[in-house]
Parts: sequence; C-alpha cells; structure tokens
Amino acid sequence: MDPSALADAPRLVSRARRVADPEFHAVFEAIETPRVVWGAPGESTVVGGGAAATLTASGPDRFASIRESAQTLFASGDVHAGTEAARPRLFGGFAFHEAATDGSPWKSFPEARFVFPRVQVTAADNGTWVTVNAVGPDADAADVERRLDEAVGTFGGLGVAGRGHVERDPDPRPDRPGIVSRRRTTTREEWRAGVEAAVDRIRAGDLEKVVLAQALAADLRADAPRAATVDRLRNRYPNCYPFLVETDPAGAAFVGATPERLVSTRGRTVETDALAGTTGRGETPAEDEWLASELAADRKNAHEHDLVVDAIRDQLAPFAASITAGERRIKRLAEVQHLHTPITAELETNTHVLELVEALHPTPAVGGLPPAAALETIRETEPFDRGWYAAPVGWIDAAGNGTFAVGIRSAVLEPRAATLFAGVGIVADSDADEEWDEIQLKYRPILNELEDGD
Repeated sequence: MDPSALADAPRLVSRARRVADPEFHAVFEAIETPRVVWGAPGESTVVGGGAAATLTASGPDRFASIRESAQTLFASGDVHAGTEAARPRLFGGFAFHEAATDGSPWKSFPEARFVFPRVQVTAADNGTWVTVNAVGPDADAADVERRLDEAVGTFGGLGVAGRGHVERDPDPRPDRPGIVSRRRTTTREEWRAGVEAAVDRIRAGDLEKVVLAQALAADLRADAPRAATVDRLRNRYPNCYPFLVETDPAGAAFVGATPERLVSTRGRTVETDALAGTTGRGETPAEDEWLASELAADRKNAHEHDLVVDAIRDQLAPFAASITAGERRIKRLAEVQHLHTPITAELETNTHVLELVEALHPTPAVGGLPPAAALETIRETEPFDRGWYAAPVGWIDAAGNGTFAVGIRSAVLEPRAATLFAGVGIVADSDADEEWDEIQLKYRPILNELEDGD
C-alpha cells in the first residue's frame, strides 16, 4: 500500500490467539511471502508473512516520512491482541546512506521500507501467538476472525516444540549450499591504500575515526536455505539480534545476527549499546581470557570505544533527562569478542523511537567522527553501495515504541548467490593488515552458514 493512501484508508483490524508452540522452521516455510524474522535478547521472536500494508520512503526525510505514515496507519485501529507480545507491529529498515544507489544486490531494497504483516507468529514467554492483520477501507473484523481461525489451524498443527526448545543440527553441515567462487570488491592493495589515506586524514585533524567496510560476493552451488540459515543464526548467537527481511518473494533477502543494538524504547526508557573494539576467541579458556584481557588493556581499542560512548551520549542528550553509561565489559560471541558499554536514558518527553533512530544513525561504531567527514570518506573509499548494511533494522508499534539493531554480521541472499559485508573502525594508529584480518573474522557468522565443508 502506498503511504499516501493511508490517509484515505486508515482502518486497521488485528486479532490474535494463542496456539501450541510450533517449530520455527515449519512456521517459516508455511507462512506467506514476503517474510520477516526478528529476534532479540529478552524479546519475543517474530515471523511475519505477507503485507497488509507497506511503507516506503527516500531521501533525507525518510525517517520522518516513515514515522508519520506509521502514526497514520496505527491511528484508528480495531485491535484485540490478547497479550502485549501479539500486538501488531511494523517491521523493516533503512539504507545506510540517504541517497543509496539501486545497484545489485540492493535493487529491491528502497532507502526505507516497513511492512505490516498479514500474519504474524510470535514466540513469547507466555506462549506462541498468531496475529492476523488487515488494513484498508474494507478491512472487516469478521473476515479477520475467519482468517485467524484458518491461521490457528495452520500454525497450531505444525511440529510442536516444548518451551525453551532449541533445534540442534545432527549433521554439522546438512544443508549449507556450498561456495563455488568468491569475489572481493576490495583487493589487499586497495585496502591498504584506503586505510592509509584515512589515517592521513585522521592525523591531519580532518577525522577522528572512520569505519571502512568490505563486501564479499559468493556464488553458491544452490540457494541458501533461508529458514535453516536464520534458525541456526538465532540459536548460535543467543545474545545477538537475528533478522531476515524479504522484499521480493522470488528475489533477495537481507539476513544477519547482529550483536549491536542501536536503540530500544519502552515509554520514556531508552536502552542502547556502544560496541567497538574487537579481538578473536581463544582455542582454550586460558587463551580466551588472555585475549579478552589484552583487548581491555589495548589503548587503540579503548580510544575507539570511548569515541563511540561519548558520541552516543551527545546524540541522546537533546532528548534525555538523564543518561547513564554502564561499566565497559567484554561481549563474547562465537568467533569474536567486543568491548561493550550498555547505555540507558530517561527521556524528557514521550518520543517516537524513529526520532531516536534518526538521531543515532550512524553511530561512530559503523560511521565515524565527525559524521559528515566520515560519510564522505566512506563514499570515496568503498567501491560498493552499503545498502542496508550497518543501517537500522527493527520494529515499531502503535505507541511509538520499538527496537532497532545495526545491520552488521549480515549478507544479502539471492538465488545461488550471497553478498557478505563487514567493517572495521580506523583510528590514528590502525594497521591496515590487522584490520583486514579482523574483517575476515567478522565474515565468519555468515560464511559458516554457506560453506559445506568441501
């Protein structure tokens, strides 16, 4: 649905009902397309299918445009959710740059796109809920109830999982598609030149930090199985934010498991994270602890991290009555360890989550400082379009609450192809070869889902 049509057709009808807990894989395969998946530590996992409404926007006002369209959509809702977890939500994201190109693999991803699913299956602490939505002048409660009966019959009859169920892979690589060939967008020589040029700008005082990324294109033996890929990501990275966004049922999907939350709001309470500074994992517990200690003591990584913490505080300050940064800690993931500082704030007034998304994006963890100079450097240096990589992806509800993560540790899946993205922060004493090696570590979560071991 065109956002401009919402003013003439604002009626929203939503109904929900609890069902027996189905298997994630079965839900994903049974639900209509295009599909979205969202998960977060401490939140429910949602699989959405179809589009009762689609909001799109472009240009410098894309955040405000989506916010206004969302408020119009939710303004006159006939909603009976039964539980907060089953409430209707919009799911989607934004491009990193405000004037993104439309080249492959991002040609089906506009600069901003949110979908209001026709069917939403939510696995929450209090059970699994099926939500059916309709939007438009002819949206009818009786018809939605009929569709809900059908959906309950469909999803309630799928392979039942116990509470807390986690699927295991009996075969370590049962359905990974396998990689035929790989193509880097950036050679080692080009990378060294780009990093050295960025370091020169930093030492000249034009920049404090910039995040430079690479893209890795892979030709696959078969299509990457989307259900299995996102299911394994959410189980392997329980402290991350697994997501999948399809815009075209027969085309591309943006998928990942990001460790970085951009912002989460509930009423006037805001939570966000500073995540910058990286090392690998050890082969033994002792080596792992040594690497973590080295990371915590490393001046270059500490400086990079502190830049992110200070910038987030500055970006939140115009909205906040108070801001609290927690103690710096180590966040351990399967392949890497990060410096992590949780940040909370209390807002002066009720503020829509997209106002905060606009204020925070891009954080120095994926852009740099000062922002304008960093974005200029990124555009000049990177020989590809970031698209939705390192940009906000998440959800919005009728109250203006929501959670958004930063779309890193991610890839675009296409028929028999995938494009992976990863980036690193460059500061004055960065070494190009060390940063190259860090990027290879950050490809691992997605590469592990594509390689078949051959």
